[in-house]
Amino acid sequence: MNVERVVSELKRKYPGKKIILDPPENPTEIICEIENGIAIAIIDESRPHYHKKATEFYEVLQGDLIITIDKRKYKLKKGDKITIKPGKIHSVKGNETWVSCLSKPGWKSEDHVLVK
Repeated sequence: MNVERVVSELKRKYPGKKIILDPPENPTEIICEIENGIAIAIIDESRPHYHKKATEFYEVLQGDLIITIDKRKYKLKKGDKITIKPGKIHSVKGNETWVSCLSKPGWKSEDHVLVK
């Protein structure tokens, strides 16, 4: 992932918004928090995780995405949408894929549980 280019584009499109590099030392996912519960994620790969309470709604804005939910794979392209219910272990793979993420209730770190 070209982190500098992606961060620069996010800063241009969403000035003043918080940008998170995950993991910070070698990001495979860059998240721009637009407002409570709404984010833009640029994804190469996310680690398997689930949410205790939140339901997530993804829409692919640019590129292709493979999302695995409870060991079932879904291939998404621009315009495709998917819903991830609480408790469902999921991970995603893309190639600088831009995804709109809506989380209800809003995303909180204590609701995000990594799976080994």
